[in-house]
Amino acid sequence: MERYTSTLLEDVRLIHQAMPGIDFDEVSTEVEVFKKKLNAPIIITGMSGGPEEAGKLNDILSRAVEELGLGMGVGSQRVAVEHPEVRHTFEIVRKNAPHALLLANIGAPQVEKGYGLKQFQEIVQMIEADAIAVHFNAAQEVFQPEGEPAYNISILEKLRDIQKDLGVPIIIKETGSGISLETAQLMNRYGFKYFDVSGQGGTSWIVMEMIRDKRRGLWKAKSAENFADWGLPTAASIVEVRYAVPDAFIIGSGGIRNGLDAAKAIALGANIAGFALPALRNAFAGYEKLLEFLKMTMFEIKAAMFLTGSRNIAEFKQRPVLIFGRLKEWMEEREISLSAFNRVRTGKI
Repeated sequence: MERYTSTLLEDVRLIHQAMPGIDFDEVSTEVEVFKKKLNAPIIITGMSGGPEEAGKLNDILSRAVEELGLGMGVGSQRVAVEHPEVRHTFEIVRKNAPHALLLANIGAPQVEKGYGLKQFQEIVQMIEADAIAVHFNAAQEVFQPEGEPAYNISILEKLRDIQKDLGVPIIIKETGSGISLETAQLMNRYGFKYFDVSGQGGTSWIVMEMIRDKRRGLWKAKSAENFADWGLPTAASIVEVRYAVPDAFIIGSGGIRNGLDAAKAIALGANIAGFALPALRNAFAGYEKLLEFLKMTMFEIKAAMFLTGSRNIAEFKQRPVLIFGRLKEWMEEREISLSAFNRVRTGKI
């Protein structure tokens, strides 16, 4: 079910250089994110915490990112705020990863329901986070049996006030349906420029809620099925956010399954790539299996950079990118010209 729709990354092609002009060992995949150095431009996006099993996953994931010099997010920390007895399933990540980039996580509806600066500070301090992702999952909430589809514009006003005194950046995060040009522009008007697009092509939470609705015999299941392909594909969302907010920091996530996917997302306009499900699957198989997957992903990004003649990420983002098929059609329908986008993508505006 996780690939119910496409990321459209298959419509993105990088240009092979038979003579890269560099040695493979010259290629550096290092980037700096929120004042933390990452050995590769990838993070494991937030998904775990709360139940003891999720805590065990956080234990494995955090040890891996510390060893490899990567970063990770955690799942929604609402449960730990309201049930302090499970805080340890989140706190383990900073204990295991004292040097890694860590992202806290809370849902936007909680802001509408009263979470303010005090709760945000608690959430950040819980894992000594370098930033906090506020997830906007309206599509999931509206089809969820116990959903809270409360998304009044006052949320952004409250988040803007919280950001003033929080001390760490707020990341505007989707959860599988992507962020549009209009949403990015709106968020930017309220002072936000950090985004995790989490587009279509990965796990569909609408489909997950459809399954839950079916099990409960709810009529919402049929409605969820009708909306199963709702949203923006990951590649299209990266294009829209980069075009809308040229100086945005973008995490390209949603259906990223390997290093080449990650490389395409970065070449297209993301600063770093994020993935959850592949890491989760390999973590279930054990720590060594997870390390193997992460090392392979890092190698594939480096290979893509080498084969395009790029010594570092800055050079890689200047390399030409070809856009075909449905992604090109999407851009045309959204009146985003390829030439204008390429000027934005490469910083030549």
